[in-house]
Amino acid sequence: MTPILYFLRSSESKIVQNMTKHAHKDAPNLNIYYDFYGLTPKDMGLYALLDSTIVGAIWTRELKSKTPRLSLAILPQHRGEGVAKAMMEQFFLEAGAVYESLEVDTYGAAELISFYEKFGFTSSVDTLMIKKLEKKELTRPSDGYDPRKWMD
Repeated sequence: MTPILYFLRSSESKIVQNMTKHAHKDAPNLNIYYDFYGLTPKDMGLYALLDSTIVGAIWTRELKSKTPRLSLAILPQHRGEGVAKAMMEQFFLEAGAVYESLEVDTYGAAELISFYEKFGFTSSVDTLMIKKLEKKELTRPSDGYDPRKWMD
């Protein structure tokens, strides 16, 4: 089944908080991945629904380095169903307009390293991997809306 993807808004920071433990279970200070999510223009993310249930999320935060850190969480019972792939593909369509590169922490897990290599991440320092993004300009479909006009 194909997941339905939605952009994460700052008002949905609880989704990020709930998913953080699935993305960074071995990390200390988990709150750095969700505290005040969405309050800076560099915070960006998606969440995935299957049968009206949130099954995954992907988001970025600028932490200590200037390279935004990517977080990806899929509920354990939905891993291997293509949710992560769908979210990664959509996220990279948008990310190139905002970021030059992204980093992700694999915590040294071989299956995570293999997964992120499929999406163009390469080893960096310690357990971090980095991906250079193509600079893109966001293109949105035109729906005839003109923001210069008042709505009736």
